[in-house]
Amino acid sequence: MLNRYCMVRTKDAGVFAGTVKSLEGQTAVLTNARRIWYWSGAASLSQLATNGTSDPKKCKFPVAVDEVMLMEVIEIIPISDDAKQSIADVPVWKQ
Repeated sequence: MLNRYCMVRTKDAGVFAGTVKSLEGQTAVLTNARRIWYWSGAASLSQLATNGTSDPKKCKFPVAVDEVMLMEVIEIIPISDDAKQSIADVPVWKQ
């Protein structure tokens, strides 16, 4: 998974999409990472990672951060090129 754009689910911090810079045990460092706070247009994270979202206007993905360390990683799913573009096309959610 190293150096790949992936969907990373943690036990308590939620889900992020980003490039896996390092992975040691249950700790991952991602770069260019967006929190996947709320999604629509995909039935599961697996579908979101494979196909992207069919409903980007209802998704809530905040601004990307340069780097984030995530602990208690429980799932990593590689993101397809189409899904990566779909995630990038979701406007930055602000409140």
